[in-house]
Amino acid sequence: MELRASHEKMIEAVLEKARRCCPDGLDLLGVYGSAATGDMHEKSDLDLLIVPSGEETGRRLARTFILDDEQVGYDLYCTSWEALESDAECIHSQLGKLMDSIIVFEKNGSVRDRLEALRSKASRILASDERFRKAREASERMRMPYADALLSGIMAEKRAYAAYVISLSLDAVMLYNGRYFRRGTKRTFEELEGLSLPEGFRDAVNAVIQAGDSESIDAALTRLVRSVLSFTGTEEQRPVPDGESLRGTYEEMVSNWRNKMTEAAENRDAFSSFMNMASLQFMLAGIAGNADIPEFHVMKDFRADDLGKNAKAFDGILEEYLLEYEKAGMKPLIYGNIDEFVREYLGGNL
Repeated sequence: MELRASHEKMIEAVLEKARRCCPDGLDLLGVYGSAATGDMHEKSDLDLLIVPSGEETGRRLARTFILDDEQVGYDLYCTSWEALESDAECIHSQLGKLMDSIIVFEKNGSVRDRLEALRSKASRILASDERFRKAREASERMRMPYADALLSGIMAEKRAYAAYVISLSLDAVMLYNGRYFRRGTKRTFEELEGLSLPEGFRDAVNAVIQAGDSESIDAALTRLVRSVLSFTGTEEQRPVPDGESLRGTYEEMVSNWRNKMTEAAENRDAFSSFMNMASLQFMLAGIAGNADIPEFHVMKDFRADDLGKNAKAFDGILEEYLLEYEKAGMKPLIYGNIDEFVREYLGGNL
């Protein structure tokens, strides 16, 4: 480690304060960040992993201050075990604190074992196909700040939301590659070199940063979000649909909306026609998220001025989906009349 004399004294002070005010209250103390990666310079602060055994110890050990002679600010904050457990789930890519901290104090072997178990968990996720799911989840989280950015009429807010989108996009691409950021923000694009990235990713990020007006930032953000969403979806392995995964879905579609589409056309109710088609779209998208079936673009042919055509388009989608149903070995459950249903329903296995 690269430690200045002031940093060594700081570590000693934390350990001494723990001994004085809360014996046995400190579980772990480690060093991460520039001191651990070799990026230390004269204005670097010190990143410490301070893991107390309880909240009271954490409050006593935490301190935020500035050293006037160095003109450097320091933030000695404590990290709970719950926070480390969350990090081990790999919901983001800033895992250096968990994974790379050099431990300089441990209360006993059990706390070190607990830390190593969390590190192993994160490593397993990053080395497995589960990382693709984590990447998709990170990219999906871009949608909310992206929407907030588009809706905001205040440039300062728009840029702040855009920064959040960029942060989540970085999480997505790093997790996709089974990696995490080890160095500081200034090294971001160095750490991305050689990795699999969305096409033009760096240019897309820079376009957001360089955007000088509302329209430009909206357009740049849209390109970035679309590219990352598309990229993180490329490794999705959906299972071949079978009877159990599709069972009852065709009948549900007919039950929920088919007659409502005809009724909407008869009543010239464009709102109902639109919403019924959208409901079918959402249901098919949900099924496609868990089973390998084609994409169905229900809303593509919607016509507000021809609701009868909408009803026919709806029936056409149902016919296409029925083919997928039959490929999975399913046939729609159809009875000639209510008495036939009752006989079979009551006579079957309960």
